[in-house]
Amino acid sequence: MEQETLVRYTDLIAEELNQPVKYVRAVAELLAEGSTIPFISRYRKEMTGSMDEVGIATVRDRLEQLQELDKRREAVISSIEKQGFLTPELLALLAKAKTLAEVEDIYLPFRPKRKTRASMAKEKGLEPLAQKIFEQEKFDLDAFAQSFIDTEKGVADLEEALTGARDIIAEWVSENPETRKNLRELFWKEGTVTAKVVRSKEAEGQKFKDYFDWNEPIAKTPSHRLLALRRGEKEGILTLDIFPPEESATDLLERQYIKGASTATEQVKLAVHDSYKRLLRPSLETEIRMETKMKADEEAIKVFATNLKELLLAAPLGQKNVLALDPGFRSGCKVVCLDKQGKLVHHDVIYPHEPQREAAKAGALIKNLCEKFEIEAIAIGNGTASRETESFVKAIGLPNKIITVMVNESGASVYSASDVAREEFPDKDVTVRGAVSIGRRLTDPLAELVKIDAKSIGVGQYQHDVDQSKLKQGLDDVVISCVNSVGVEVNTASKELLSYISGLTPALARNIVEFRNQNGPFKNRQELMKVTRFGEKVFEQAAGFLRIREAENPLDASAVHPESYGIVGKMAKDLNCSVKDLMTSAELRKQLNLTHYITEKTGLPTLTDIVSELEKPGRDPRKVFEVFSFTEGVNTIQDLKLGMKLPGIVTNVTNFGAFVDVGVHQDGLVHISHLADKFIKDPKEAVTVQQKVMVTVVEVDVPRKRIGLSMKSDPFAEQPQQPAPGKKAIHGKPSSSKPKGKPQHKPKQPELSMEEKLALLKEKFKR
Repeated sequence: MEQETLVRYTDLIAEELNQPVKYVRAVAELLAEGSTIPFISRYRKEMTGSMDEVGIATVRDRLEQLQELDKRREAVISSIEKQGFLTPELLALLAKAKTLAEVEDIYLPFRPKRKTRASMAKEKGLEPLAQKIFEQEKFDLDAFAQSFIDTEKGVADLEEALTGARDIIAEWVSENPETRKNLRELFWKEGTVTAKVVRSKEAEGQKFKDYFDWNEPIAKTPSHRLLALRRGEKEGILTLDIFPPEESATDLLERQYIKGASTATEQVKLAVHDSYKRLLRPSLETEIRMETKMKADEEAIKVFATNLKELLLAAPLGQKNVLALDPGFRSGCKVVCLDKQGKLVHHDVIYPHEPQREAAKAGALIKNLCEKFEIEAIAIGNGTASRETESFVKAIGLPNKIITVMVNESGASVYSASDVAREEFPDKDVTVRGAVSIGRRLTDPLAELVKIDAKSIGVGQYQHDVDQSKLKQGLDDVVISCVNSVGVEVNTASKELLSYISGLTPALARNIVEFRNQNGPFKNRQELMKVTRFGEKVFEQAAGFLRIREAENPLDASAVHPESYGIVGKMAKDLNCSVKDLMTSAELRKQLNLTHYITEKTGLPTLTDIVSELEKPGRDPRKVFEVFSFTEGVNTIQDLKLGMKLPGIVTNVTNFGAFVDVGVHQDGLVHISHLADKFIKDPKEAVTVQQKVMVTVVEVDVPRKRIGLSMKSDPFAEQPQQPAPGKKAIHGKPSSSKPKGKPQHKPKQPELSMEEKLALLKEKFKR
């Protein structure tokens, strides 16, 4: 990117983000040099004003958008120039355009197009007639129009001449940039999204029943609802329209184009109305659909990314000997034993459930394996037969020191059939690989989940409906951020985990593993430079995120970057101690005056990070692992009763609520209105993925396998009335259409019993 262009881009972005230009420009330059977002965020704080990863990613994405805008602008200028229509005024107009929509509006009259009604009318020589009518001056319209009748050109009579002229005017109106701009604003301001069920599709489309007769302002339609509506349309269940009231649109157009009250004016009015219905409305509706889809995609990806981050950063059990069970009935439960490094040391199959019912034999085998491999924890996948398997394990009589944990196995089957799994376990079938994945997820969720395509983990909403390339980038950003924030032990990490480290590619990650296998563990970070293609730039980007626990230099086990080792050495020298002493003694660190170590490149933000890292070298930012158990005896949806209070784990957070696993093989929904006693706008204010919560059962629909849950202290209390669509709430209360005056006193209602509340709720509760 040329310096002049970079300056122009960064000036604009700085203004948009309300950030100092020098910081935005520094981010852009670092990105252009090949620096990664985690590296810039962690090790270049002085240059960027301590901009976080989200801010840096925003600069990156905006740079790409501006490049795309300029690329399209240049293509449009070239096209108009080739047609011979480029003027200084047009060039200036295109240069000022700040959005793709503006560029396309300017280009529209010059865009090569197929034959249109207007182009055919022009071929018939009707453009002078259209121009005369468009001026709306008083003249004898019929007499003037008669002169354009020419049967050889296809104009048979007066009506055909006037129709052709109106077609030309309609196209002029539809291609006017100002017209499109004003109408676009109207679509956003007054446009509504209207959904109707396709005739005879009612039974087939029951899952879209709520939208069979739906109407709401497009500006207020939440992303998840828009994606649901679009899916209903795609599946042929719903018809979908997005536009403002026709009267508002035509009034706007008439104010711009209608002048006077001549016979020509009537023709212009007809042309304007035709232009809106036939050209402008379909065109702008398509544009609004695309724009709302983009916004809905962004929101859905944001939700997915937030959930994924929580899942990836779930608390690890740590290095333990683990026995993992992939439960099943007829096919049995797959059993694997893993050592502290996650290596597979044994696998088997047991049949404790129906139809075989070999519980005693299975129990004896599990006890034997626990003794033989010194098992410290048992991981049970949360799929079919999970609760039954959990009950079986707890009844065996294992030592209390062995903990039993239910593990979310979402995506395990994807891993077991992947190239990664086949390469790691070429002689094992998919069932063994799946059980291994379940066990490893318990000890280190992050290290295991990076082997699976993030889209398969199942913590998003409508992830298959959004832009897949943007989804991939958004989720990759999250995985990269999580891996680098935790750091990686270079001597034990898989190549899949290493590939997400700043500066490393899958090929470089493979080279590291191969070097490690051939030469033994790395003794220090500097040895990484011996790996094929691991050059100085890669070392700069990656070294700070790679840990070597038993390294010669204790800083190699920390997040202190090698470029700062000299600063730490100077600190130790000034205090007349070793680096190791500095890392172990809080008293020594308190004696440091960080201002003495400020240089041109290193300021207080980096120095503060260094001291923080010396205090807890290589610290894991993830939470401490806590054992969780579901309620015993509640194993299926049939066991649920209204009013029952249960512990659960949040498995997914969407814009409309949160899904919670309560141990019955079917997640329940806590609607956003039931996430807290107070009003919340965003479910993320109340819950996160993997959070342990207490919920109350408020709806059980066994045939449809639907469970309604609540996190309110009194979920059966009367809900405050919400404002009707189109009505404004005053001071947090819905407005009333009743006349003011003497208040109407209603007789006090008797207090309902819990049974009565449950009965009412069963009727009223809507998901």
